[in-house]
Amino acid sequence: MGAANVVPGVSGGTIAFITGIYERLIEALKSFDLEAVKLGMSFKIPELWKKIDGRFLTSLGLGVIMAFATLARVLKYGLEEHPTLVLSLFFGLIAASIPSVGKMIRRWTPGVGVVFVVGLAIAVSMAFMTPANESANPLYLGICGVVALCSMIIPGVSGSFVLLLLGNYKLIMLDALSDFFSGNLGASLPILIPVGIGAVVGLLGLSRFLSWLFREHHDQAVGAITGFVAGSLAIIWPWKTEVTQEFVKEGETKLKTIGYENWRLPDFASGGVWFEIIAVLIGIGLIVAVEFFAKKNPVSESK
Repeated sequence: MGAANVVPGVSGGTIAFITGIYERLIEALKSFDLEAVKLGMSFKIPELWKKIDGRFLTSLGLGVIMAFATLARVLKYGLEEHPTLVLSLFFGLIAASIPSVGKMIRRWTPGVGVVFVVGLAIAVSMAFMTPANESANPLYLGICGVVALCSMIIPGVSGSFVLLLLGNYKLIMLDALSDFFSGNLGASLPILIPVGIGAVVGLLGLSRFLSWLFREHHDQAVGAITGFVAGSLAIIWPWKTEVTQEFVKEGETKLKTIGYENWRLPDFASGGVWFEIIAVLIGIGLIVAVEFFAKKNPVSESK
């Protein structure tokens, strides 16, 4: 999930969904309520640990942190130097995950079909939106945290891509995270603290809504998610042209992404395209492997 959340267009929620941990994740996040606060203030740690599914969240959280610590730098380099190759890998991941998500729909009905189309349309339309300008305003960073974290746990909706649309993807996911894990706290904390506060607020609020949605309208929820995942292929499509714009920050002229254009088929006459096709196949293979091991070692529902 951490690896997926770093890349624009890829949803960590999708990875959670196909590995069978999604609903358990939502229930664990929902458990952070007033009762949990009372248990913590009373130092009833074993009861609190059980209530919040502590072992599960700790394991997941450590994995996400490790991915952020290692992949933020790697992907910063990859997306700057070999963007098509990186996007090809994740295109394969997304494409292979669509059947995995769709088969969780228990019964297709006209209503499920409608929400699938709506989810598909929303995701595709995001690919053609123009990103906003970068801003380090604390209030705006908090809003970025709310919106991005909400989208990160909705399968098929990429939190990183939402940050790209908000104009703060590079500032938060690449620059601030790289500075934080390099020990440059003075540069990173003023960015990450307001984002983190917003993320916690958004996460705890959305988890309750998603828990109710899956309990009361399971097939419609999964139908919309399947549409989101399918539509996100337009966002992550590797063979397109990035549109950039120069801007001045701290006296330096830099480039920022303001959108994409010229979606096209891969040029098979180019030698490099075969590496990109191989990357797509590797992405597909990784999802197949994840599904295989998820089925072989199902996540226990016991806490």
